[in-house]
Amino acid sequence: MQAILAVTVPFFALVLLGWIAARAGPLPESAIPGLNAYVLFFALPCMLFRFGASLPLARLADPALLGIYLLCGVLMVGLTVAVTLRTQRRPGGVGLRDAAFGALVAAFPNAGFMGVPLLVALFGDAAAGPVIAAIVVDLVVTSTLCLALAEAESARSGGDAERRAVHAAAIALRRALTNPLPWAIVLGAVSAALRLEPIAPVAQIVRMLGDSATPVALFTIGAVLFRAGNHVHSRTPVGHFLPVALLKLFVHPALVFGTGLVARALGAPVPTFGLMILTLTAALPSASNVSLLAERYGADNGRVTRIIMASTMLAFLSFSGIAWLFEKGKPGEAVSASIGTLYTESKSMSQ
Repeated sequence: MQAILAVTVPFFALVLLGWIAARAGPLPESAIPGLNAYVLFFALPCMLFRFGASLPLARLADPALLGIYLLCGVLMVGLTVAVTLRTQRRPGGVGLRDAAFGALVAAFPNAGFMGVPLLVALFGDAAAGPVIAAIVVDLVVTSTLCLALAEAESARSGGDAERRAVHAAAIALRRALTNPLPWAIVLGAVSAALRLEPIAPVAQIVRMLGDSATPVALFTIGAVLFRAGNHVHSRTPVGHFLPVALLKLFVHPALVFGTGLVARALGAPVPTFGLMILTLTAALPSASNVSLLAERYGADNGRVTRIIMASTMLAFLSFSGIAWLFEKGKPGEAVSASIGTLYTESKSMSQ
């Protein structure tokens, strides 16, 4: 546990420092979009390009892991929407639009800004492959499905629900295709396949930008969370956001791990190490940028922001605990020994 906390404490501390800097004033709110743009368009793409170029294609696009994560993402969306509407569909409660955005934060972990650097720090470069696969699934499938569901709310007021849902899905797909992160991964994989290497000055720039991704991304998460919370003026009952945060932190990773074990028992070639990393990816807190989408689509941004903040604060304990269980080889008798062995080997390789 001490080895895990030695990694997770600094990571979550940087998130807290970003929140404090934005709240106390050294980081003006007007600077936060610039930080976010630097991470999204420069630092993270360079880091992912390096991983894409260094990992075999089979690790970047393992069909079994992609299928497991995709299935679990769809199940999480359906489960969260169903639970929300069943327990909170009353006057002053949560409608389909807000339930859909709650499902998005329940199924969409912060894999880009936090997951890649955190899991690579814990388990070495080999951990990047499953996390990158999860990023692609969430950007293309999960967000598209949830935005389509959110726009279907217009059916309640007699609007053209089908047209609005298709339009929202098209916008989500367009955003996924213009997001630089998947393209950075693809470009890295193509350059490796063609054995193309950037010239020395360009390679050095890519290395410097990639090395800055982790601290700046974590700091930016804290600042973005403060800005989102600072712009929320409505009060959200605890019962409207805490259950979704708990679904994100506990049900999502349990569903991924359980589905992986079932698929493996049925004969699917599910790699043990990849399943562990995919489970820990699902155990990450909710993606902080969903609050911006909620505001843009007229959803209850206060509820979404509180789900993200609650999952981020609680994830320090829950994520560290789940990682410790894997270190001890306790989750699942069928794979416990191999997971413990792979954890030990990955730690020794990364040191």
